[in-house]
Amino acid sequence: MWIKQLLLGFLGLTSGFAVSAGVFAFVISLGIIPRFAAKSHTNNRIITYENAIFLGGMFGNIMSLFVVSLPLGTILAGVFGLSAGIYTGCLAVALAEILNTFPIMFRRTRMKLGQEWVLVAMALGKMAGAFYFYAHRMTQ
Repeated sequence: MWIKQLLLGFLGLTSGFAVSAGVFAFVISLGIIPRFAAKSHTNNRIITYENAIFLGGMFGNIMSLFVVSLPLGTILAGVFGLSAGIYTGCLAVALAEILNTFPIMFRRTRMKLGQEWVLVAMALGKMAGAFYFYAHRMTQ
């Protein structure tokens, strides 16, 4: 019986390593970290950014597997939600940029001015939709 549990634990651990390695390789191939560092003029802190992403992924996995009570529960949950939303949004926009989605859309619609406002409106719409979804879901 214990050998089965040990084997399942090992299989789960190695599968988690494989999935997280794929996600981190995807993030690195999109060039998100160097782009953030270049935009914020903090190129000397790229290793810090990479370590923060690694530690965030590791602690996120630990917290999803085990029941962990943290101080400042609601406040920390809000900070985590905001950070996760920013990360997801940046990942989606970086993927769209790599696939040249926005330049193709702007060229086909012949849009020359106001492109940044379209991107802001898309982000605000996504945020409003997420707020509505979670507020509506929480009341049921």
